[in-house]
Amino acid sequence: MIESTGRGAVVVVGAGVIGLSVAWRLAASGARVRVVDPRPCAGASWVAGGMLAPITEAWPGEESLLDLGVAAVARWPAFAARLREVAVDPRLRTEGTLVAAFDAADHEQLEMLADHLAARGRAVDRLTGRELRSLEPSLSRSVRSGLSVPGDLSVDSRKLLHALRDAAGRCGVDFVEATATAARGGAVDLDDGSVLDGDAVVLCAGAWSRDLHDALKPLVRPVKGEILLLRARRGVITPQRTVRASVESRPVYLVPRDGGEVVLGATQYEAGFDTEVTVAGVRDLLADAQRLVPGLGEFALVECGAGLRAGSRDNLPLIGWLEPGLLVATGHHRNGVLLAPITADAVLALLSGRSVPQPVAAADLDRFEGKGVSP
Repeated sequence: MIESTGRGAVVVVGAGVIGLSVAWRLAASGARVRVVDPRPCAGASWVAGGMLAPITEAWPGEESLLDLGVAAVARWPAFAARLREVAVDPRLRTEGTLVAAFDAADHEQLEMLADHLAARGRAVDRLTGRELRSLEPSLSRSVRSGLSVPGDLSVDSRKLLHALRDAAGRCGVDFVEATATAARGGAVDLDDGSVLDGDAVVLCAGAWSRDLHDALKPLVRPVKGEILLLRARRGVITPQRTVRASVESRPVYLVPRDGGEVVLGATQYEAGFDTEVTVAGVRDLLADAQRLVPGLGEFALVECGAGLRAGSRDNLPLIGWLEPGLLVATGHHRNGVLLAPITADAVLALLSGRSVPQPVAAADLDRFEGKGVSP
């Protein structure tokens, strides 16, 4: 544990969006921070769509995740503004999200989602296909109805990663480009046989966290996701909002970025640590997206990529003490970018001996057969 003033030495394992947010927040509070990662700003964070979407990701039975996500998205404007001040602009977009339905079954599922959200005090706007197209002219005329969710935002995940690394570096964070092989209270073993010591270790290695401590093996798993990066060519209508839909039970989303770019995602497979992009994955993404936004056929295909989300048993992240001197912040699954600010705040609180806010308390490891411990 570090002192309440933030002084102390902390080793953060992982330099994705969670690890970098934690490192920046700790270093800004006065801690001496080293970050261990063989390839900072890579992995699942690099290929993330950047959606900040607690409402459209909501599902009955996952109320704790909804409450956590809503608390997280509320932190994003201040988080992005601070990054703009100390580093670079992560390009937070506030136009909102649209969710489209193509047929009666899609419409019924969105009605169920809207009713569930209303019961939780999270109202959304129910729109006809015509009303959706008036907000987003790029949508297909086959769209029958849908939802408008102004509070679900997005950010450019790549600009965010660069901003976080820059901000962390300006606060004195030291980057160790090496591979961690094990983590325990106050120490991290590296692949060259050396050991990094600290007053505390924060494990933020995403899906790879499961291989760094035996207690995490049954709690964290890799979930593969493929994405495509598209760029609008001259004369093509570009989506201005995040657009989501389900096509034959396959989720598809389009997230706009600056310069006419659009992130198209995302497949989801239980495929171990496989990070190769498949022909079938690309085919399905393009076919489903063109059904949603027909003009995508005129876009340039710039990049294909795959990443490994860190899944947990119940889709909630794992944030808490694993053993004295070892804190874990992983298992964020599809919500790593969304939950980065609130996770960083929670880690700082825990390392300083304070309680976390109630929405974060649901992510404690105690929910898994008493895995959590006191510091």
